[in-house]
Amino acid sequence: QAGRLDSHYPKVCGHQGNVLDIKWNPFFENVIASCSEDTSVRIWEIPEGGLRRNMTEAVLELYGHSRRVGLIEWHPTSSGILFSAGYDYKILIWNLETGEPVKMIDCHTDVILSMSFNTDGSLLATSCKDKKLRVIEPRSGRVLQQQASYKNHRVNRVVFLGNMKRLLTTGVSRWNTRQIAFWDQEDLSMPIVEEDIDGLSGLLFPFYDADTHMLYLAGKGDGNIRYFEITTEKPYIQYLMEFRSPAPQKGLGVMPKLGLDVAACEVYRFYKLVTLKGLIEPISMIVPRRSDTYQEDIYPMTAGTEPALSASEWLSGIDRDPVLMSLKDGYHRPNQLVFKAPVKEKKSVVVNGIDLLENVPPRTENELLRMFFRQQDELRRLKEELTTKDVRIRQLELELNNLKNVSPKDV
Repeated sequence: QAGRLDSHYPKVCGHQGNVLDIKWNPFFENVIASCSEDTSVRIWEIPEGGLRRNMTEAVLELYGHSRRVGLIEWHPTSSGILFSAGYDYKILIWNLETGEPVKMIDCHTDVILSMSFNTDGSLLATSCKDKKLRVIEPRSGRVLQQQASYKNHRVNRVVFLGNMKRLLTTGVSRWNTRQIAFWDQEDLSMPIVEEDIDGLSGLLFPFYDADTHMLYLAGKGDGNIRYFEITTEKPYIQYLMEFRSPAPQKGLGVMPKLGLDVAACEVYRFYKLVTLKGLIEPISMIVPRRSDTYQEDIYPMTAGTEPALSASEWLSGIDRDPVLMSLKDGYHRPNQLVFKAPVKEKKSVVVNGIDLLENVPPRTENELLRMFFRQQDELRRLKEELTTKDVRIRQLELELNNLKNVSPKDV
C-alpha cells in the first residue's frame, strides 16, 4: 500500500524500550524478530491480512542479555535458529523450537557492529568496535580467523560474498577517508585489495546480491547509491554506476528476491527512508532490456522459502546449502509452513527466599535512571534518619550522665 498512513494506524508496540533492529524471517513471511533496549528479543506473528489493532503480545519473548540488544540475524538455512548481539559484548544463539539460548559466543571485547553468514550458515563474520574483524565457527564459538595487526583499514561493516570464500568490509582509512576492502576468509592478516570511496563521514552500508555478484554501497546521510560488480579475479571490484538523489537517506531496507518484478528485469529494490520528508521511497535497480522473455542470466536459481535444516539438525553439526527455486513462474506462497512457538511457562527461581522473577532488574536506561534516583532518595532519607537518631542518642547520654551526678540529698 502506498500513501500517507493514518496517525492511528495499528503498530507492533510491545517493547519497553527503543527498538534497535528488526528482521523478517526468511522462511515464514509473516514472522518478524525484533530486539530492543529493554534487553529482550521478541518474535511477532503478523495475522493474515495485516494488523487490525495494536499488537502488544509477542508469540515469544527471549531474555538472556544483560544489556540492550542491538543486532539480530536469522540463520540462512535453518528455520528455527536466531542470533542476537548485545551491548554486553556477547552473541546468543537461540533455538526457537524450545525458546531457549543454546550457545553464547563470548570472544568480543567491545560492541558488535555487524554480523554476516556465509551461504550455508556454517561461518559467521563479525565486525566489532574493538576494530577487529573475526570469522567464527558459530556452533563451537571458536574464532577461526581474526584481523588484529592491520591498522590501515578500520572495519565498520562486514558482509560475506556468497560462495567466493571472500569477505567485503566498509570502513575508514588511516586518513579518515571511507573505504571498502576485499578479504580472504582464511587469511585476515591484510586485505587483498582496498579502494577509497570518498572523504565523507557517514557510515557506508554494503548490500550484496550473490545471484548477480553485485555490490551496492549506500552511505548514511548520502543521497546516492553506488554499485559494483564483484569478481574472483583482478581487479575484484569493478565500479559500474551510481543512483543519485538530492534527498539524503537515513536508512535502507531491501525487498527479498521473491518480491521483484521479473517482467521488468528488476534485479534489486531498496526502500529508502528519506531523512527530511519522513517518507519511504522505493528505488528499483532495473536492467535495461527490451525482450519480453524470461532473462535467465540475471535470474539464476535463488534461495527459496523452504528451510534446508531444522534447528536440531543444524545444532547437531549438519550443514546444507539453501534450497533453491526459480523465479520464472513467479512466487507462490507455500501453504504448508506454519510457525509454531513453544509454550513457555513462568517458573519461579527462588534464591535465599527471594523470587528472582518478581525482582526483575531494570531493562532500559530510563528504568535504570529511575531506580538510581529512587535509591538516592532512599539513601538521603536513611542518612537524615540516622542523623536524627544520633542526636537523640547524644541527648539521652547527657540525661543519663546528669542522673548519675545527682546526689541523694538533691532528690
